[in-house]
Amino acid sequence: MNKTFLSLITLSILFSTPCSAKEANMNSSLSVEEKSVAAVSAAAARGNYTALKTALTQGLDAGVDVNTFKEILVQLYAYGGFPASLNSLETLRTLVNERGNTDKTGKEPSPLPAGKSVDFGARNQTKLVGNEVKGDLFEFAPAIDEYLKAHLFGDIFARDNVSWKTREIATIAMLAQLPHAAPQLKSHIAIGKHNGLTDSQVEEILKIASERNENDFEKQNVFGKGSPNTAYAQYFIGNSYLNPLTNPQETTINLSNVTFEPGTRNNWHIHHARTGGGQILICTAGEGWYQEAGKDPVSLTPGTVITIPANVKHWHGAKAHSWFSHIAFEIPGQNTSNEWLEPVSDEEYSKL
Repeated sequence: MNKTFLSLITLSILFSTPCSAKEANMNSSLSVEEKSVAAVSAAAARGNYTALKTALTQGLDAGVDVNTFKEILVQLYAYGGFPASLNSLETLRTLVNERGNTDKTGKEPSPLPAGKSVDFGARNQTKLVGNEVKGDLFEFAPAIDEYLKAHLFGDIFARDNVSWKTREIATIAMLAQLPHAAPQLKSHIAIGKHNGLTDSQVEEILKIASERNENDFEKQNVFGKGSPNTAYAQYFIGNSYLNPLTNPQETTINLSNVTFEPGTRNNWHIHHARTGGGQILICTAGEGWYQEAGKDPVSLTPGTVITIPANVKHWHGAKAHSWFSHIAFEIPGQNTSNEWLEPVSDEEYSKL
């Protein structure tokens, strides 16, 4: 198990609730069906339909029924939007036809409970979470509270041919693909554990989601990952890679593509210079963070350019569930040097 995966797991544990004694005795590994649901959900949420077709094929070959995948991909609309859900369902429909409609269909859901979906949805939400869900946000925008209860926890979660545990496996895998959904990921890890998931099962889901992320990232990272960044490993939490883009024997301009595994970041550091100096970062793939001491973090996505003044304390690295690459350019100056400082703690990082 590498350092990055351990970092990812640390965050998942911070986001989750303590295990009960009963939970500790449960099966600590996901079933074949559950792993397949996680893989399909991650690929669908990222919109990688080639990877989705592969994951669906592997799941159907392993005996997962068509209706399980239908349910999960319909549920995707609540987290990834209708386009992602519709496109993923079309991928499944086409695949089932290509396979001659020979795969096991699976159970159909029972009729929905009597009454309004907003009412039985509210009851489902309370059971799923373990307590009634209230808050200023829902008072500020009561419509979203109604839609959550009626459409998601009512119309979808009341369909009983897929268990709530399975639905939460899918939800966690989906949310792990969405860079701005960290609060919701935190909540659903807790909900998943309330409905039978163990810490080790959550770890498996996040690992599967991270692997799907890596496959997409490799295609996006046109400058290449390079080799393990062993020379500077002591200044990083997690694993990083370095791919020099210029030859120091041919030019004084030193350009390198630096790649970070999910959760990896470098220590706080300063680029000292008497005049000139500093650094320029150009995000080339994935998503990351840049932060100067005393300032809010800046989200980095492909195309983002950061100019770092000399003599300013800062750090940069990957987001928790995304690979990340940037080109680093050292700005020429007089009396330049780098000073490496303390690591970015898990507590600091998890607040992002």
